[in-house]
Amino acid sequence: MPKMTFIAPDGNRHEVEAPEGLSVLEIAHRNKLELEGACEGSLACSTCHIVVAPEWFAKLAEATEDEEDMLDLAFGLTSTSRLGCQVIMSKALDGLVVTLPAATRNMMVDKK
Repeated sequence: MPKMTFIAPDGNRHEVEAPEGLSVLEIAHRNKLELEGACEGSLACSTCHIVVAPEWFAKLAEATEDEEDMLDLAFGLTSTSRLGCQVIMSKALDGLVVTLPAATRNMMVDKK
């Protein structure tokens, strides 16, 4: 089974099994890693923002315009930022490394 590594904001590395067909967001949740996903993968927020290791970024399918629009709202955006809900695991991504940002910007929170 493919594997991937999450690097937490504190620098700790978590290598986990990454079943093909699941999103990075789903893989994080299965492994109880802190990746919010407030909109549950419906491309309505940027809380599953991840930073892909540069050597892996070109191996990903291109981001859609909708994903790019949501990424514009992400905290700490980088040139290799993606939304975890949009990166789908495959054999070609076996060994993928992503960093979890130190914070998120949740626009979905009800501000009363």
